[in-house]
Amino acid sequence: MRLRIATVLLLACSAPAWASSSAGGTSAAGSSAGSAGSSASSDSSSGDDKLVLEARVDAASFVASNGQIRGARLEAALRNLRERDVAARDASDLQLAQAILAL
Repeated sequence: MRLRIATVLLLACSAPAWASSSAGGTSAAGSSAGSAGSSASSDSSSGDDKLVLEARVDAASFVASNGQIRGARLEAALRNLRERDVAARDASDLQLAQAILAL
């Protein structure tokens, strides 16, 4: 079950990340321009992926505290994942937090 959740999360988040990194080029200026362009995009899946990736710090706190520390970004990411993915609905908060950390 954990492997399935991690795989789903990786697939959901890696494609947009790869696309934006290859579009941004290799220079620092190109990289900034690429991320600015993707931030301005109205593509909701890109925003959803960013939401999940930004929850990594909260996920680390949650896992380290055995579920005692629950940050707002983690809560938003968990809600978002469960709305988007059927497999995530069956996973515990701890399993999803660990999968977020594996990204």
